[in-house]
This record gives sequence, C-alpha cells and structure tokens, in this order.
Amino acid sequence: MRAVIQRVNRAKVTVDNKLISEIDRGLLVLLGVGSNDTEDDLEYMIDKIINLRIFEDKDDKMNLSLKDIGGEMLVVSQFTLYGDCRKGRRPSFIEAASPDLANKYYEGFIEGVRRRDIEVKGGIFQAHMAVELENDGPVTILLDSKKEF
Repeated sequence: MRAVIQRVNRAKVTVDNKLISEIDRGLLVLLGVGSNDTEDDLEYMIDKIINLRIFEDKDDKMNLSLKDIGGEMLVVSQFTLYGDCRKGRRPSFIEAASPDLANKYYEGFIEGVRRRDIEVKGGIFQAHMAVELENDGPVTILLDSKKEF
C-alpha cells in the first residue's frame, strides 16, 4: 500500500461540481492499493498515518500526531500511485490492485481509522474527482507499507 500524506488546513473533494467531502485541519491521504497487499499492510498504514508526528507542538517542533491535535482525515483512492514510469513514457499500472481488492482495502482503511476515533471522510471510489487543498507547511510525506521508499 502506498500513500501521499499532506498536512492541510483544509481539503475537499468534488465530483461533477458537487461537494462530496471536506475537512478542516488534518491530513489529506491519497491511498493506493497494490495487488500484493494484505491485511497486515492495511493495519500498518492505518497505525503509521494516524500516529505520524508531523504537527507542531508549542515549541514549533513536529512532535504531535493527528490523534494528538484532534484533526480530521480525508482519504482519496489513488491507483496511480502504482504507476511505473521506468520504461517508456506511458505509466504501467500492473502492480495496482484490481478494483474489487482496492475498494475492499480503501473502505477498510476508512473504517479502521474511524474505529480509532478519528474523524475521517472519503471520496467516491473510481470516480473522477477534483481534490482541493490548502497544504500546511507544506508538509508532504510518502509512505509505502512494503518500505520500498
């Protein structure tokens, strides 16, 4: 599983100019599911992301997590995180999960975050979405459950 995590002041998702979800201070998570991902990858990503210490404390040090600040999370499915551009000019998505598996883990991620008492919202799986955000910092973190980067 792969994620691009952005610390935001606010973020929202629209589909066909209709507001689907929005959050205030927290994290925008673009989540990609790989064809070889398991429940262990899912649990790793949930725990790692909600506990990442990327918010400033009173001394302006990145020392607080989303849980610590009572922030929100917006999760957007992003299969293109598995785009392999090493050969040619058109990305290969062969390592991305099938839609059924990807949706299972996407929904599982949202539910797992919710079970940990984090306010979490999502986009619409497989929809063409417009994502708007105000990045705070900017702070952007890349995460891979297989620890490939």
